[in-house]
Amino acid sequence: MTEGVQGVAGSRVQWPAVRPEVVAEVVAGLSARLQKRLDGAAAKLAERPVERTGEDWRIAVDEETELVLHAPGGVVATSDDVRCGCLLAPACVHRAAAVTVCPLADGEPPAEQAEPAEQADRAEPAVAAGGSPAAAPVPSPGAPQGDAPAAGTLGAAERAAVDQLHRVASAALAAGVGGTGAVLQAELLRAAHRARLAGLHRPAAAAVAVVTRIRAARSGEPDHRLADLVAGLRELLGLSTALSAAAAADIAGPGVAALRGTARQVYTAAGGLRLYGLFSEPVLTATHAGVLTWAVDAGGGLHTMAEIMPHTDAAAAAASQAVGAGNRAVRLGDAMLSHREFTRAGLAVQGATRSAAGRLGAGASVRAVRAAGAAWTVEPAARLWAEPPAAQVARALGAAALPPEVRPAGGELLFLDVTLLGAVPYGPGGEPRLLADCGGVVVALRAAHDHPGLAHRGNLALLATAPGLRLRVIGRLERSARPELRLLAVGEPPSPQPTEAQTTEAQTLEAQPTEAQPQPHPPIPALALPAARAGRVNLGLERLQTADLALPPRDAAPPLTAPPAEPLPPATPVHLLSRRVEQAVTGGRAVLALGTAAARGDRARLRSAGLATGASLLEGLLATAVDQSRDVFGRVVEDDHGAFAAAWLAAAWYEEELASALCATAWSEDVPGNRP
Repeated sequence: MTEGVQGVAGSRVQWPAVRPEVVAEVVAGLSARLQKRLDGAAAKLAERPVERTGEDWRIAVDEETELVLHAPGGVVATSDDVRCGCLLAPACVHRAAAVTVCPLADGEPPAEQAEPAEQADRAEPAVAAGGSPAAAPVPSPGAPQGDAPAAGTLGAAERAAVDQLHRVASAALAAGVGGTGAVLQAELLRAAHRARLAGLHRPAAAAVAVVTRIRAARSGEPDHRLADLVAGLRELLGLSTALSAAAAADIAGPGVAALRGTARQVYTAAGGLRLYGLFSEPVLTATHAGVLTWAVDAGGGLHTMAEIMPHTDAAAAAASQAVGAGNRAVRLGDAMLSHREFTRAGLAVQGATRSAAGRLGAGASVRAVRAAGAAWTVEPAARLWAEPPAAQVARALGAAALPPEVRPAGGELLFLDVTLLGAVPYGPGGEPRLLADCGGVVVALRAAHDHPGLAHRGNLALLATAPGLRLRVIGRLERSARPELRLLAVGEPPSPQPTEAQTTEAQTLEAQPTEAQPQPHPPIPALALPAARAGRVNLGLERLQTADLALPPRDAAPPLTAPPAEPLPPATPVHLLSRRVEQAVTGGRAVLALGTAAARGDRARLRSAGLATGASLLEGLLATAVDQSRDVFGRVVEDDHGAFAAAWLAAAWYEEELASALCATAWSEDVPGNRP
């Protein structure tokens, strides 16, 4: 059967995924002359029609030349799977252009490389906060590991791999997004593959993630975020710098093991668990789509279960695949209920296995049967909302700094009781935002995902029509100088308990004559969900209807609570440093050097705001950007960009820590302007 994947207006031609090491190998086979033509050839090839026949993708390069990509399971696994009919093959630019256009496959090994008893626990990639795959690459069986190092120390093969990875990552930073073409991307993938073979799984995964984000930036992908690319480069350079320092000092310990990372998630026995479903969220990335379901056990611990698979069309089919995954059965024992059903039910599990990040394994020895669920307002779920919001924010910021594979389950989630204030202008730009009062702090509520095929944005728009609505919500912290939360699920709040004064007032009113009693308070909005929804809504998978909100008549509705009336505190000018950090990533070292004179005012403003360290780091970053040797003809002499990368990394980490501190402060009631 031949399937055409061309010519659909508004959709992008989909190519099979390719293993990172295949890209590195094919591009390395090009001559220097063809490498210069690679970016242009890839851009032209991306516009060519594609046809799929079984596991073969066929691209007509011209009237006489056909390119064939053999991709079992949708992944090109070896360089031999890329075949071209031109005379220069296999050292032709067409093969290299094809692997450049293909999206990078995740780090999971082929199924036949995993032990049969463990395949069920590793069917999906690990999922980081925000729903992005975070699985580390796995070395091939029998791959050379170099010399055998002492426990915890770095061997010669690891040191060489770290040096190469740091050098290429520094070159990519100095070149910027615009200068990091296909050849430099392939060099970074080659360094990642070498690191993976040496057992440095975490740096290798970070390098592949950086290449993926650079590709998204260069092609203008709608889900590209510059902040993600900055974070990826910061992590990659930070890991390579820390490993280089450990190698130079010849130290060992758990810190070095954490920097290495693990090949795959390790599942340990968790015994019997009584689980209560909480909520499900759709997962949507460039290569995968599905659903991630959260549960709480009897002790208040959080666990996750996922149904995530590769998709073939990010523009059209991915969102429907993510929503449809919510209706698939939970893969845990013999439980016969879907992910959406489980969010309102429970499971009794025997022989459970669990990863450090809270992922439940689905091995053959696990047994599970359906059980009753629990409302969010009763134990054990209720204890999640008992933690003060400020403490939850501190916990979320701490969890965000940990690697996804060891991050505590739910560490980035906030469980809050809020009262909606309505959609009002908010922030420096005055854009309308749905605001809520959370214990005296004004919080801006945002959609967890902006994809139009998901229900997030429509649900937030409907909630904005109900100011005064009390909700119990689950969301993911958005690190910002103002309190912001990305909503994942909402539910009915606990019934308010009358205070002693309110009880006394009610008794006094009952004793008064009927005609002397004051008029009752106007009704307030409330959730009116069907019984089948058990008082909660998964905002990414289920759509709220107008009938789900019990709204009072317009003339009886309470007045909209005004946004903060107190003057907002002066904003900390952290953006003066962050924009230079981002400018280095997008434009590279040369573009940053051009703004040296204009940055003098920025340094002065940082010092006047009390950020003397930030001003010094900015000065050092700009100085290293300009400090390049020239030959007798005035041409720039290329260096290893080590000093520039070190200065950028210091500035990036300072900006990261400062932003986290400002976010934690923003959730305090003591900040002027935070009270409604």
